Amino acid sequence: MPSDHDIATCDGCFAPIRWAITVNGKRQAVNADPDPAGNLAAHTDGTGTLKVRVLSAEWHAMPHAATCSRPRPRTPRPSSRPGRRTPTVRYGTWRPAR
Repeated sequence: MPSDHDIATCDGCFAPIRWAITVNGKRQAVNADPDPAGNLAAHTDGTGTLKVRVLSAEWHAMPHAATCSRPRPRTPRPSSRPGRRTPTVRYGTWRPAR
């Protein structure tokens, strides 16, 4: 388990958290203490960086977003529906048809 010097506090609920790096290189907050119900495996790499990935033999961590008592506002995502494309504007000189 990592040392206690890398524990931070959630801005919303003030719970102790640790910042970890996912397999895809993104930052993710996890609860500071191991949780047997967690769905992440956490380990510290050779540089001391906390990494999280799919479960294995390491200590289990719960994603903090799953237990944070302060609801986060949802960020609207761009529409991915077919047929809703942004029109393309092409600037140029108008030429009559020949």
